Amino acid sequence: MRISDLLKRDTIVLNMKASDKASAIDELVKKLDDAGRLNDASEYKKAILEREEQSTTGLGDGIAIPHAKSDAVKTPSIAFGRSDSGLDYEALDGQPTHLFFMIAASAGANEEHLATLSRLSTFLMDEAFRTALLEAKTEADVVAAIDKKEQEQLDKEEAEKTPAKGGYDLLAVTGCPTGIAHTFMAADALKDEAKKQGLTIKVETNGSGGVKDQLTPEEIENAQAIIVAASTKVEMDRFAGKKVIEVPVTDGIRRTKELVDQAKSGNVPVYKGAGGSGGNDGNQEKGKSGGGFYKHLMNGVSNMLPFVVGGGILIALSFLIDIDLNNEFAQMLMDIGGGTAFALMIPVLAAFIAMSIADRPGFAAGMVGGLIAVNGDAGFLGGLIAGFLGGYIALLVKKLLAGLPQQLSGITTILFYPVLNIFLTGMIMLLLVTPLSAINRGLEGWLGGMGTTNMVLLGIILGGMMAIDMGGPINKAAFTFGIAMIDAGNFGPHAAVMAGGMVPPLGIALATTFFKRKFTKQEQEAGKTNYILGASFITEGAIPFAAADPGRVIPAAVAGAAVAGGLTALFGIGLPAPHGGIFVIGLVSGGWFMYLLAILAGAIVTALVLGIWKKKTV
Repeated sequence: MRISDLLKRDTIVLNMKASDKASAIDELVKKLDDAGRLNDASEYKKAILEREEQSTTGLGDGIAIPHAKSDAVKTPSIAFGRSDSGLDYEALDGQPTHLFFMIAASAGANEEHLATLSRLSTFLMDEAFRTALLEAKTEADVVAAIDKKEQEQLDKEEAEKTPAKGGYDLLAVTGCPTGIAHTFMAADALKDEAKKQGLTIKVETNGSGGVKDQLTPEEIENAQAIIVAASTKVEMDRFAGKKVIEVPVTDGIRRTKELVDQAKSGNVPVYKGAGGSGGNDGNQEKGKSGGGFYKHLMNGVSNMLPFVVGGGILIALSFLIDIDLNNEFAQMLMDIGGGTAFALMIPVLAAFIAMSIADRPGFAAGMVGGLIAVNGDAGFLGGLIAGFLGGYIALLVKKLLAGLPQQLSGITTILFYPVLNIFLTGMIMLLLVTPLSAINRGLEGWLGGMGTTNMVLLGIILGGMMAIDMGGPINKAAFTFGIAMIDAGNFGPHAAVMAGGMVPPLGIALATTFFKRKFTKQEQEAGKTNYILGASFITEGAIPFAAADPGRVIPAAVAGAAVAGGLTALFGIGLPAPHGGIFVIGLVSGGWFMYLLAILAGAIVTALVLGIWKKKTV
């Protein structure tokens, strides 16, 4: 696929009217939308702005490449804009920006699309190419200049496929959060600078299409130095014992000569391995375990979810087939879901929390600690503690062993770390499981002994929590609590959680249907998809509406979700499946009709509050 397949004349603006960064983004988004390339212009613009918040895409030398990968893109496309007078795009060099390429990649863009979009970013490193764009008289001239440059680049890429004899002088890894533009611009800049200095180099790119030109163990072993220019997670332990420079991806574009000079000089720190995440801020020791409690918890929860969802639904199906499990197939489903998948749930949670904190050395310690929590009946709370304990013990062990001779670095990683991490985590967890088990049983007993009033209050709270930040920390806290209660055999709380999570998108869908004058045409269309998202228990469908009008949408969503959560408790509904929305509605205890009624009542409350409160569109 060629770039001209994605950049057409109807997405080219030769005389931009924009005077600043915000209006430039608006103008290019509108150009894409007018050309029919977007499903939802406001959502795509939101994705562009989120990318800009991470770091400016004003690269300097008069170039900006705003880009985003989003469901709001209908057709992968490129918009080109040119401002003859230039404007302030917050460029890295502080100079005015003249050339703009807005890259729109669809969420489901295939590898060929991504490779083509990424190739464009490398062209702009060529001053002659930039000059040709600045001097183009017509849209056809722009396309012709790109076609010519692309053919040159394809010929160059073909020549670079021949590996260097005797290995490479330097190696590099590049990566950015989106994986479309900066990743490949940094790669090309490093290649060009190395060539100028007479050095051979191989660059591994961590882009949206996956890892390309992956470095081999032999190449790593023979390299003089390795440059990691990345602002996303990179596998770093393979570089243990090698000279490694770590910088953000933008440094790979802007400070290329400096990086190659440093790598060539040999004045580069040796990477110690075991715990590096790569590419944060140029400091190999700083930030390796950073990211905070929520980041580590969510790493555990996200990796645990497949076990929770798959195992939970299989358990529910086993009950649906035969509540007494006398049926052989029902018993097999229970053995797979409850006996295996659910049994792994807490160890997996703990292992990935620990891994988020300390990378690979924490994984085994967290897994063992989580299994001890399960065997000791310490429940979900024990798994959380095991995960954080295993991770921070791994960091402590690494620090304590930092003074060992370099000759022992290999045996430290494969022997000392796992033995000490597992031993210390295991010993502490064995001491903790008894009091944790008592707390766990006390919580279960308290919930089991709650009267109707208290259960309704709990349902109201859990339902409301699901709608406050719609997928954020509060939402995930309620969801995690619901899963913990399923694991403890109490299915009531999670029924409130799922009902509360379904209400915001369903309520908004109803509001956009029955209060059309309060919403734009675009919002009405987006509201239709919320019927599907809400029915599927995807609360995040309400986020675009909440972002546009948080003062009205969030209170309306919380009110409806709290009503739904409270009604599920009042009706005595229980839900053994942790996910699935309407698709697992037949698995509830207490009556599926009453559960649907609770959800519908909550959605109607949200729709009415929002529809009455919201102002009419102009």
